[in-house]
Amino acid sequence: MSPRPRLDDDRGSIALWYALVAIAALVMSGLVIDGGAALAARERAADLATQAARAGADALVPASLRGQPGQLHADPAAAQLAVTRLLAAAGATGSSSVAGARVTVKVTVPKHTVILSAVGVDDISQTATATATALYGGTTQGGG
Repeated sequence: MSPRPRLDDDRGSIALWYALVAIAALVMSGLVIDGGAALAARERAADLATQAARAGADALVPASLRGQPGQLHADPAAAQLAVTRLLAAAGATGSSSVAGARVTVKVTVPKHTVILSAVGVDDISQTATATATALYGGTTQGGG
């Protein structure tokens, strides 16, 4: 009678396969969850930049309201204060610049990863920039 072949040669191979699949699943879930969070943070940054730029453009020099329609000017100090207050209330940081009736705001929304921090990716903060122009009455920027 011949000896039976041993089937122990594959011992532990399922554990290795399971470990590789678990790591791959963790990375994929991290990309989905943290990637979605990064997209949401980018959208929030763009929204806050637009709101802050509009708030800054609404801070007009009172004397420019009594002049010609094309002579509106934003008050730099008041515009900066409006932008700072809006961003502070939203938990974001940013900077603004005023040039005549145009207010440009750059906003950074802080965001930290949930799952990808396990592989060394800790920060997925997003930044956006928006510009608003103060317009007189029913005019539009295109001149209509």
